[in-house]
Amino acid sequence: MSESVVITDRDNALFEAGIKLGALYHQFTGSPINLGTVDSLEQAISQSISVQPFVEDITVLIDRDMVRSNLNDEFGYCELEGRMLDVRICILYGDVRVRVALEYDSELEYPLMRIESVE
Repeated sequence: MSESVVITDRDNALFEAGIKLGALYHQFTGSPINLGTVDSLEQAISQSISVQPFVEDITVLIDRDMVRSNLNDEFGYCELEGRMLDVRICILYGDVRVRVALEYDSELEYPLMRIESVE
């Protein structure tokens, strides 16, 4: 017989935060981008995620230097890569606020998602 497990607001807040970061990453990486569209793509990502349940705040920054260095010489654009993203999301679920991030870890050479705080 299995024991009943209590799922807390903290559990749900962290789950929601992980879902938001994963959806953002997989929905937008690969998007065509150039220096003229960086601002609008940052806004589109932010607005898309901000309408989802429990999102209190989101900040999306795309590394323009990485975009510039990856532009295709012939066509003048590249694809958005996870390593170009710096994202901060604040989730409020019940009385629990969690802050999570997605940013490139140069030591690991990987766009890493992490929990920054739980309040």
